[in-house]
Amino acid sequence: MAQCPRGQGGVGIANPEDDSPNMIVYRKIENVVCRLQEEEGGVAIRTVKSFLSKIPSVVSGSEIVQWLMTNLSIEDTAEAVHLGSLIAAHGYFFPISDHVLSLKDDGTLYRFQSQYFWPSNCWEPENTDYAIYLCKRTMQNKARLELADYEAENLARLQKAFARKWEFIFMQAEAQVKIDRKKDKVERKILEGQERAFWDVHRPVPGCVNTTEMDIRKCRRERNPQRVKKCVYGITDEGQPPSAAQPPTHPCRTSTREDVQKEISFLSTQLDRHCMRMSKVADSLMGYTEQFMEYDPFVTPPEPSNPWLSDDTSFWEVEASRDPNQHRVKKWSFSLEEALKDPVGRDQFLKFLESEFSSENLRFWLAVQDLKRRPQQDVCARAQDIWSEFLAEGAPSSINLDSHSYDRTSLNIREPGRYSFEDAQEHIFQLMKSDSYSRFLRSSTYQDLLTARKKLPTESEQGRRTSLEKFTRSMGKSLTGKRLTGLMPSS
Repeated sequence: MAQCPRGQGGVGIANPEDDSPNMIVYRKIENVVCRLQEEEGGVAIRTVKSFLSKIPSVVSGSEIVQWLMTNLSIEDTAEAVHLGSLIAAHGYFFPISDHVLSLKDDGTLYRFQSQYFWPSNCWEPENTDYAIYLCKRTMQNKARLELADYEAENLARLQKAFARKWEFIFMQAEAQVKIDRKKDKVERKILEGQERAFWDVHRPVPGCVNTTEMDIRKCRRERNPQRVKKCVYGITDEGQPPSAAQPPTHPCRTSTREDVQKEISFLSTQLDRHCMRMSKVADSLMGYTEQFMEYDPFVTPPEPSNPWLSDDTSFWEVEASRDPNQHRVKKWSFSLEEALKDPVGRDQFLKFLESEFSSENLRFWLAVQDLKRRPQQDVCARAQDIWSEFLAEGAPSSINLDSHSYDRTSLNIREPGRYSFEDAQEHIFQLMKSDSYSRFLRSSTYQDLLTARKKLPTESEQGRRTSLEKFTRSMGKSLTGKRLTGLMPSS
């Protein structure tokens, strides 16, 4: 255990030409682990006496942390614990009494994993191997080998999945138990811990990170994605039918000339794809946030108070009012979408288009929006009405479409649906956005609403209003006096 041999039982550190994308990480970890196990300069591996037994080949967590800080020039203890936890999560050493693979800076005892079970050997254990391991655990009457709750659930699930071949699995587990009983007691105890740690890596405790899962981008870089799975216990199952958990593997098809050409064209398309710099994306996001900040009642306290935080609903009444304030009108200038969201903004924009004799564009857009919200039984009839009103030959409110959008819409209307006019609606929206909407923002109608200018009454109207108010007050006083006189008792 003190030395780090390059091979053990024909299986050692994997070939550098192996196709696993994680091999670089494994190389670095294994270099540290080998140094940890050196007789000179490594940690002291010893046998610890417990109450009634001895615990062989262990080292404490604090010793590992101290070695990492000393030999890897780590100054912070938390950083050393984090690095050790990453190494433990890959299964290179493990706590002897816990299924959670992490490093603690205390007297917790750890044991180094055998090179046979290192992840650099590219293990991909099958569910049948896991079922054999759990069956072995149930056959041994030892407290330390009792199944945890999640392992018992996994065993029940596997027994149900492999019901047809469970007898075979049980026989293999019995054979493994007989072989283990012939081994020395100390050797058997070490192997049991290493085997448990191996499955804690490949079938981790719920809530723990599975370090064997490979990123999809790394999988695409594999040279041999059809790699044959390695059997943990050296048991072949040639006579058994393939299980549902492991579909049969097919030989990898040789790439043809057409495949290579498709890949080249795909990569060329990706190179020509327009990409935005992160700085521009950040500037755009910051600009959007600053623009809408004053309209977020949780960021900027509104006037009146926020109805989500108080019982006052005046804010909603102001937002639904037909007489918009400057704050609400200003939002129409952000985009055409914002103007059409507001009912008043939509009405004002429609009036402006009527003055320019182009209101059919907005009426068509609104009709299509209404079509999307109609009940299914009314969709076909409403779609035909829209076609007859805006797109058919001699339509009373004909709109201007490009040939591509018109052809697509003509094809879709043969089987009318909610989205038959999607292309035409998008074309009309872009037309209003680029042409009519910019003129609407410059129009006197919008500018008057934005600056809240109102016509002041003339002097004659002001004089007539003042004299009328005086007359009303005098009549009210005289009528009130007469009522009081009638109510007074006679002398």
